[in-house]
Amino acid sequence: MTKDKKIKKSWLTKDAMVQIYEQNLWGGDKSEFYSGLGSHHPETVNPYIAVVTAFLKDLETPPVVCDLGCGDFNIGKELVKYSKKYIAIDIVPELIAHNSKEFKAENLEFHALDIATDDLPSGDCAILRQVLQHLSNAEIKRLVEKLYDFQYVILTEHLPEEDFEPNKDIISGQGIRLKKQSGVDLTAAPFNFKVIEENHLFSVPAPGFEGILKTTLYKLR
Repeated sequence: MTKDKKIKKSWLTKDAMVQIYEQNLWGGDKSEFYSGLGSHHPETVNPYIAVVTAFLKDLETPPVVCDLGCGDFNIGKELVKYSKKYIAIDIVPELIAHNSKEFKAENLEFHALDIATDDLPSGDCAILRQVLQHLSNAEIKRLVEKLYDFQYVILTEHLPEEDFEPNKDIISGQGIRLKKQSGVDLTAAPFNFKVIEENHLFSVPAPGFEGILKTTLYKLR
């Protein structure tokens, strides 16, 4: 793929995500940025915050966390205090501008970046919560190469409850692979993510949808 085609594809992804928030396709009022039930449903959010908080607190030193696809920051805001630095990233510039005004902390930064095509800030732990499920395989593959720069990756994906064929390709946007009875598994082809250790942290039913939200911790070094 040529550089021009990569840039064009990146803009298509950005435009799709901007449209989601402009048209409130994940719910919420027209005047607000809203990242959907998965980021607000208490039975989904509370156990996630508890498990990730416990992991961050258990590390010898507070880590630099890169939240890749931070959304409306309803979850990230609860994790900032357990980090040395918390770098929240999203592809939607208007969302990042809004978050920058709404959420303040000395160790908190917001950046408008495309995690597939842009260079990422350095850090110890990357968080990807219901992000990859919206991206094409080509974009995920580009991102995977950057994830090796982190020591830990905490990944949450919306998956079918039963056995499924992983990583069927989609066009980036609002939809996910669940409609194809598929979901993202980074350790399977075509991504073949190489990790030292993999731990299933927990799973919960996906609020308002079929399937589950599965959170996995990967240790890379």
